[in-house]
Amino acid sequence: MSQLYYKKAENSSYRDRIPLRIVRAESELSPMERAYLGAVEKGDYASVKQALEEAEIYFRININCIDPLGRTALLIAIENENLEIIELLLSYNVYVGDALLHAIRKEVVGAVELLLNHKKPRGEKQVPPILLDKQFSDFTPDITPIILAAHTNNYEIIKLLLQRGVSIPQPHAVRCNCVECVSSSDVDGLRHSRSRINIYKALASPSLIALSSEDPFLTAFQLSWELKELSTVENEFKAEYEELSHVCKQFAKDLLDQTRSSRELEIILNYRDDINPLLDENANDLARLKLAIKYCQKEFVAQPNCQQLLASRWYDEFPGWRRRHWAGKLITCIFIGLLFPLLSIFYLISPKSRYGLFIRKPFIKFICHTASYLTFLFLLLLASQHIAAAKPDLQGPPPTTVEWMILPWVLGFIWTEIKQMWDSGFQDYIDDWWNLMDFIMNSLYLATISLKIVAYAKYSQDKLRCNWEMWHPTLVAEALFAIANIFSSLRLICLFTANSHLGPLQISLGRMLLDILKFLFIYCLSVVSLCQWPQPALLLL
Repeated sequence: MSQLYYKKAENSSYRDRIPLRIVRAESELSPMERAYLGAVEKGDYASVKQALEEAEIYFRININCIDPLGRTALLIAIENENLEIIELLLSYNVYVGDALLHAIRKEVVGAVELLLNHKKPRGEKQVPPILLDKQFSDFTPDITPIILAAHTNNYEIIKLLLQRGVSIPQPHAVRCNCVECVSSSDVDGLRHSRSRINIYKALASPSLIALSSEDPFLTAFQLSWELKELSTVENEFKAEYEELSHVCKQFAKDLLDQTRSSRELEIILNYRDDINPLLDENANDLARLKLAIKYCQKEFVAQPNCQQLLASRWYDEFPGWRRRHWAGKLITCIFIGLLFPLLSIFYLISPKSRYGLFIRKPFIKFICHTASYLTFLFLLLLASQHIAAAKPDLQGPPPTTVEWMILPWVLGFIWTEIKQMWDSGFQDYIDDWWNLMDFIMNSLYLATISLKIVAYAKYSQDKLRCNWEMWHPTLVAEALFAIANIFSSLRLICLFTANSHLGPLQISLGRMLLDILKFLFIYCLSVVSLCQWPQPALLLL
């Protein structure tokens, strides 16, 4: 009984199995073809030559036969890096096909050079790209030799190809609506996206940038920025685009590592397209460094050589500042800060004098600017406490002495923002959040001044503050002045970047505020959605 049960179970298991059969099989090789491919694998030059000579006379073997792994004799020789066999096979006009791509992928420089110098016979038939892609090739049609060489980042192979005048097609914009992009996306959207990635992966090759770009720093900056923008558009391939963007940034940083002296470093950082720094000694505005900041090249800016040059520029008048004791540093800063009104007057009277040039040094300018801003905040504190206010209940009070002292700072801030917008351009100006904060702060101060002028011109009689109308100009001006004071105090945070400990804290604070804004948006959305529910449903909650 048990034997019958096991036999039935065995029969049922055979019925449940999936039948397998070979659906794709290569053509069988003859013994002579196996020997021929085996000789190529072993590198037996004499046997391979004999087989090729016999095939040319007797036609006993197909010199383009394929082994079970889909390799021709030429591909086997390329994998084994046997240049003699490769040269022999090419002399007998074996079918080349995509052997060049295989040689590039294997990074066999000698094989690539032989294949580039090989002239195809006129009678060799070209395989259509579609057929080549589906059956005969391991590469898609958009993979050209230069693109594949750039993917491998092989300097020698890329140089060989560039010497022969090859080029990479310019990638279309991701939102391009030309006929080519629309048709390609409709036929195969995945291949269209992958082809764009393959092109950008080639363009991001450090070896290709170094060999083909006259200005590799600018090329790396622009390409990394473009790849970063693409990562926000094509979210499916975000990780790949961000990785390529990081490769470009790292290349620019590694290229800067090669500087051997301060002179070389200054030439690189001061380079501009319209000025030759070797001929113009006055080109000293760090144009390339400013460009790196514009394109958010953190690795380039944080590179040690670059930071060393910036430190030397920063402490121009104080060599050895970092080796001084902290007490001496503090006393020096306080002394220069107390002298900032006198230094400012010297600069206004004679900008090119000794003291005028002294205040233009970055470190001195920073100390004077900080002292000036702290003085401005102190005056705001006095104004908010109504110091020197004769009649605080007056509806249109005249400006106090403290408010008159604050006015030059406000006008100076406005002039600074106008000048910065003019120099950098409107687009670059609004890209910085601190500029937007300054714009709001200055607007609030202008609104405060305007309302105080209106109140002074319109209201002159005394009246108790409790009896004033709700939108009285003086009340609105005081409210706007209080908000402007808050923005002015927060503006002091930007000075944290001068300190290695407070700078990261400022970045963390900014990211935290951004997360808080996101949370507030979700919270408000939830409150609004709950308010739209019927009253019985809210009672059940």
